[in-house]
Order: sequence, then C-alpha cells, then structure tokens
Amino acid sequence: MILVTGGAGYIGSHYVLYAMERGEQIVVLDNLVYGHKEAVPKNVPLVIGDMADIALLDHLFQTYPIEAVVHFAAYAYVGESVLQPAKYYQNNALATFQVLEAMRRHGVRYFVFSSTCATYGLPQYVPIDENHPQNPINPYGESKLFVERVLHSYDRAYNMRFVSLRYFNAAGADPQGRIGESHDPETHLIPLALQVALGKREHITVYGTDYDTPDGTCIRDYIHILDLAQAHALALERLRRGLPSACYNLGTEQGYSVREVIRTCETISGRPIKTLDGPRRAGDPPRLIASSTKAKQELGWHPQFQTLEEIVQTAWNWEQARRY
Repeated sequence: MILVTGGAGYIGSHYVLYAMERGEQIVVLDNLVYGHKEAVPKNVPLVIGDMADIALLDHLFQTYPIEAVVHFAAYAYVGESVLQPAKYYQNNALATFQVLEAMRRHGVRYFVFSSTCATYGLPQYVPIDENHPQNPINPYGESKLFVERVLHSYDRAYNMRFVSLRYFNAAGADPQGRIGESHDPETHLIPLALQVALGKREHITVYGTDYDTPDGTCIRDYIHILDLAQAHALALERLRRGLPSACYNLGTEQGYSVREVIRTCETISGRPIKTLDGPRRAGDPPRLIASSTKAKQELGWHPQFQTLEEIVQTAWNWEQARRY
C-alpha cells in the first residue's frame, strides 16, 4: 500500500487516480488546507490530518501495510513564502522530516518526493539539467532543497531510498474531466487565462513585457499533470526494482511565452482574453526549460501530451464543468 501525502491536492489527486487505475492500494493523508475532499476517489481511504502530527503518523503506519510514501504535501506559493518563510519551513521542511522519521520507525524505505525546479534558482543555462547548481532564491525553493539534502543523508545512513522529481510548470487536467486544477488563490497562468475566457475574471495581468525573449514575456516549460503522475509511478517502480536513489527533472523540453499561452487559451476557448501589462515580478527568470533526458533514459518516461494545445484543451474542459 502507498501513503500519498497531499493526495487531495492538484498533483497528488491526479497521481492517486492514475495509480489506483493501475491496481495500487492507496491511503491519502491531507489536511485539506488546499486540497479538496471531492478530488479523492470514494473507495480510497482519506485521513484528514496534518503530517506534523506524530501520533497520527504512527497510527497510519500501524493501521495500514504501507510500503512506500509518495509525498506531495507542501505549500507552494513562491510570493507567500517570501512574506511568511516560517510557514514554509515548518510545513515543507520540518513536517516532512516527521514523515521521514515515522517511516524510519516503521521500517518503510521507499520515498518519492515532489520537488521543484525552484531548487535551481536563476538559471545559469537552459535547458536545465540535473547537474545545474541548486541555488534557490526564495523560501519555497529552499524548503524543497532542504528535504532533498535530508533524503541524501537518510539514504546514506539508513538505506532509505528515494526519487526526487523536480518538475517545471504543472498544467492541464484529467482528460475525462473527473478532477482538475482548483487553487484558492489561483496563481497559475492557464487557469487564470481560461477564467477570463469564461467571464469569471475581467482580465489577466502579464508580469513583465521587456524580457530578452522573442515577445518580451517569460518563457516556461509546461507539463501535463498525467505525465507527472506517470513519472511518480515509474519512480516508485524504480525503487521497487532495487535501483539506487536518484533525482530527475520533468518537463516537455519546450518553452512557451506568456503571450503564446494566452493566445493558445484564446484559440482553444474560442473567446477573447483581455490582458493588462504589469511590471516584472522579483525573481522571475526570462526562461525556464527542462532537460528531461535523464528521466527518459533511466525511468523510461516519455510525456504523452506533447503540445501546449493538448494541455490547454484538458484544462478548458475542466474549467467549463469544474466540480469543486
């Protein structure tokens, strides 16, 4: 059985659905601060609680035959992390440490970690590979890098093996429309643009129009949520096969500018999307594009959603008929 922390959140819930459909037994732990009870399948046990609760963690490991932890639970608002660093270090770092300690007490040795390209900070080159220096520029990235360092030391000392997945811009929704992206506040470009198309927002702000890019706006690598789910499943299979711990970047290796994404949202929705130009946000690099060669070679991972249009279409289907 797999314990999925944060399994009621955006990425975690898509992994739960993906893994369950492939015969995995799942139990979800989520405090529902950002997660949604409706996103968890009714036949999957949902334990509502905090991963910093040591007694609850011990109860989980005693109650369920947990073989592995797939860890999504984290706060992930970069701007908020700058204003409230304690919140991020307490939850993303210290509470994750409690999960690792509970695993150690109960003899669970496999850990798949939802990490981020934010651990790299400002890119020295693109595409970014796993050898790129890790110099995060905000507490969110720092908190994720802290966990990666703990994982390396736990592997050496306790033989607790892990795979850390550093992904770029998660996007899209379940193609069948069962679950999708639902953040409050919403900060991701694609749902914001589509909500303008639906009349739920008046406009979307483009932060920075004078970058050294073809149209002056930031370029990002968007990866479909199901491709992320597949990567987590492959990462766990790697650990089950007895292979060593590893870190992988996940992206499509294609970059799209903010304006390109908005135009694609207009094309898919068939509706105009009003934009306002705003100033740059501190710490926003001009380009973030992944090199996923290592994940393809070692995990056998290949993104199924290769175009931005495919990704946006699934997001548009969800936004029109969202259930939570």
